[in-house]
Amino acid sequence: MKKIQTANAPAAIGPYSQGIQVGQFLFISGQLPINPDTGLFPEGDIRDMTVQVLKNIQEILKEAGGTMNNVVKTTIFVKDLRDFAFINEVYDKFFDSVPPARSCVEVSNIPKGAPVEIEAIATLCVEK
Repeated sequence: MKKIQTANAPAAIGPYSQGIQVGQFLFISGQLPINPDTGLFPEGDIRDMTVQVLKNIQEILKEAGGTMNNVVKTTIFVKDLRDFAFINEVYDKFFDSVPPARSCVEVSNIPKGAPVEIEAIATLCVEK
């Protein structure tokens, strides 16, 4: 088991790791729309928030030697399911090939009052 940590994604806000690699699998903790340089959410709407979340995931993948094409499963937590179509607009642009399996659930609250959080599982030995 190997801890994956990068300054190019927000630091954990609790007792967990940004990512954990176990063999070929990388488990990425739920990422909030926090800009790692400012510690703040980006200005804008749910699209801007989703871009930041996915950039954070990209940086953790990069630190582990992967790309978004290594992602096999994501889970999206959203405060308002009416934002689903807007999230999809952005999400689709981050995957060049086959999009990963995915779940999306509406939740009552997300840490720091974020409107969206995404966690991911990637496989680092197999190209999609």
